[in-house]
Amino acid sequence: MDLSVNINGVKLANPVMTASGTFGYAAEYKNLVNLNGLGAIVVKGLSLEPSTGNPSPRVVETACGLLNAVGLENVGVKVFIRDKLPFLRTLIPPVFVNIYGKKIEEYGELASIINTLDEIAGIEVNISCPNVTAGGAAFGVDPASAAKVVEQVRQCTSKHVMVKLSPNVTDIVQIAKAVEDAGADSISLINTLTGLAIDSETFKPLLANVTGGLSGAAIKPIALRMVWQVAKSVKIPVVGIGGISTATDALEFIIAGASAVQVGTAVLVDPDCLERIIKGIGLFLKRKGFSSLDEIRGKLQI
Repeated sequence: MDLSVNINGVKLANPVMTASGTFGYAAEYKNLVNLNGLGAIVVKGLSLEPSTGNPSPRVVETACGLLNAVGLENVGVKVFIRDKLPFLRTLIPPVFVNIYGKKIEEYGELASIINTLDEIAGIEVNISCPNVTAGGAAFGVDPASAAKVVEQVRQCTSKHVMVKLSPNVTDIVQIAKAVEDAGADSISLINTLTGLAIDSETFKPLLANVTGGLSGAAIKPIALRMVWQVAKSVKIPVVGIGGISTATDALEFIIAGASAVQVGTAVLVDPDCLERIIKGIGLFLKRKGFSSLDEIRGKLQI
């Protein structure tokens, strides 16, 4: 059964990728997951300098999901290259480095540094970050700002550029088209939805940051709708994210038009789900008499 995927030049043995922020730098899962059996690995978001993230508490379980305000804690790109990259070099699947910046120029600097790393297949650009120079707005909620970030990254790297979109927008298709025109090679969506949890006994928010990003099963229907809308509106590949924990979940995203999927919150609960999803996709194709994912991709019947 052929589960391989080609995401605009990056070849994956199967369509199952890890989602940034939930898989560390891969070494954390080496005793839990067959890393070389994955389609691709996306590491934790990197910034130019180390970041301690937000104060605790910063993770809260919700009905059918997880609310987090970790704040993109990371070791910084220099430490990543020194301490994390050596292990990633030993792995077979393509590795994507997720990057974020507070200013457009920081995205460019990061892209330039990562461009020198032969072991890295591509960059996933997180445009759901606060834009310090624009009153705290996220780059990803405005088509013009989103395009500027992607243009900057595109100028600084020859590697594959995947752009991760925020769902906290009015028109996701408009943002997707803007980043496609700016030079993105692929699009991943969705990032987390903004949410709030309250302690009724104390009348205080459960997160120190007050609000956080909602992920997990609760956001799957929204993610599916947005992936479907974007996949039929752009020419570049789309990677689906949001509430995927089973092969059926992954197949729904592929039928909606996704070339591949990323699994995030489910891995925190059950790392074995990655292997089951890959195996389940193959069993589904065999049962249905399909020989490859191309036969089901984007085949949603309306």
